[in-house]
Amino acid sequence: MSIGGASPILGAMPIRVVLADDSFIVREGIRELLQSVDELDVVAVAGDLVSLQEAIDRQRPDVVLTDIRMPPSNTDEGIRLAAALRTSAPSIGVVVLSQYADAEYALALLEKGAAGRGYLLKERVSDLDQLVNAIREVARGGSVIDAKVVENLITARTRNKRNALSELTPREAEVLAAVAEGKNNAAIATSLHLTEGAVEKHISSIFSKLGLSEEQSIHRRVKAALIYLAEAREPERR
Repeated sequence: MSIGGASPILGAMPIRVVLADDSFIVREGIRELLQSVDELDVVAVAGDLVSLQEAIDRQRPDVVLTDIRMPPSNTDEGIRLAAALRTSAPSIGVVVLSQYADAEYALALLEKGAAGRGYLLKERVSDLDQLVNAIREVARGGSVIDAKVVENLITARTRNKRNALSELTPREAEVLAAVAEGKNNAAIATSLHLTEGAVEKHISSIFSKLGLSEEQSIHRRVKAALIYLAEAREPERR
């Protein structure tokens, strides 16, 4: 599931990718898959966080495709790397691969913004088209979150709120749709001909109606966007 996009697709030059996974077999398997795609150029591979950081500094790739857990701690190296790159190299996209359909990992990845970030389950690696699409999307500033992760979040957050979106006013629905596109308050105000103060009031009301009033502010915005996107897909699943 994509959450907006920020800039046009890259030009004719291949998307330069640095790949990281602590399993040699998995790493080489993914590399062979990616090297079969003309629009991708795997410029480096790594097996741990330190070597990954060195490869990024050396190659300055367009996208980092990384396992969520690697040495030295085998916990959340991929998430922490993605957060660090927000400051040190904001133009670099990151797709995190994980065995876990845990919404909290995805929310941690998106904590400082969804642009240029993707979260896929490792089982998707066998679907080359889906993997390439995720790399392409984050390279151009968009965001991709695995559908299973979104469904888990919605199950947890809206088990008794299946009609949560129906409680929004038409204007709130427009504002939430803009949030799901990755727009900040200023951009929403411009596109909907509102003041930023009015946008802030609408967003506060949206958070309340979706049961997100007590969440951290950044998490609330991401969760609201995911609720909107997931519930918008409900007719497709029925």
